[in-house]
Amino acid sequence: MTKRNDPTVGPVLIDENDLSKAWARAVLYVVDHVGLEISPLVLSVTGFDAEGAPAESSLVREALDSLLLQKGLRNVEDVAFTIFPQPLWKIARGDRSLLFKLYIDAFPRYQAMNRRDNKRGLYFERLVSYGRGPCDGNQLEWILSQFNGREGVRRSMFQASVFDPGRDHVADAQLQFPCMQHISFEPTDQGLVVTAFYATQQLFVKAYGNYLGIARLGAFMAHEMGMRLSRMNVVIGVAKFERISKTDSELQPLLNAARGCISSESNIVPMTHTSALVFGAKA
Repeated sequence: MTKRNDPTVGPVLIDENDLSKAWARAVLYVVDHVGLEISPLVLSVTGFDAEGAPAESSLVREALDSLLLQKGLRNVEDVAFTIFPQPLWKIARGDRSLLFKLYIDAFPRYQAMNRRDNKRGLYFERLVSYGRGPCDGNQLEWILSQFNGREGVRRSMFQASVFDPGRDHVADAQLQFPCMQHISFEPTDQGLVVTAFYATQQLFVKAYGNYLGIARLGAFMAHEMGMRLSRMNVVIGVAKFERISKTDSELQPLLNAARGCISSESNIVPMTHTSALVFGAKA
């Protein structure tokens, strides 16, 4: 069994204005503490530019991609694409109907490229082609059409599901998909807040790409809602450090890059009453 961290510590909260720093803090927490898990982890990121792109450290991205390549794993961009197809959005040039058509038409090819991992579907596919519901199962189009179509829409309407009990309640020992359960889009006076919920998440293999894909999806939704992306939250039941040992010598360059991107003045602060740990300063 995977050795868990001390459950009396409480949830770990990470609040950063840089995606690379947020991911680095989560990974370094596991590396620097006993165990291979954080349960639960709440990660919050601000610092998005006018186009919704997150602040990042190129050194961390490059070090992570290099190590993923060494281990025969998918790079950050490939993982991010499963949540939001950024290249297709560029091709669509701001036409979301064209984006949805391009993706749905290409989806069978995406499945064929990696049948083992993609046979059950991909995140963006579930969001735009769930299989039932209004707008032919395109949950994003439903949210946007309701938001842009009338005043006074209930705010709880702006959420989309990935997990489907009819397809995903199976007795398999392990499933590649889906780990993300659902995602919400909350318009505020400061801009759009996107929040994704995960049952589990692989910190080394998938988390950085997950965060980047969620941020890009949030930027797309913010653009279509006529506002800026303000904050991205990711709530994870169990964040796991998998597929690599904490003592692997090949991990050291990535850990060096992770530590280097974190400023020395940002410390761990115990939360009153909750016994949680907070990393980073408020944005």
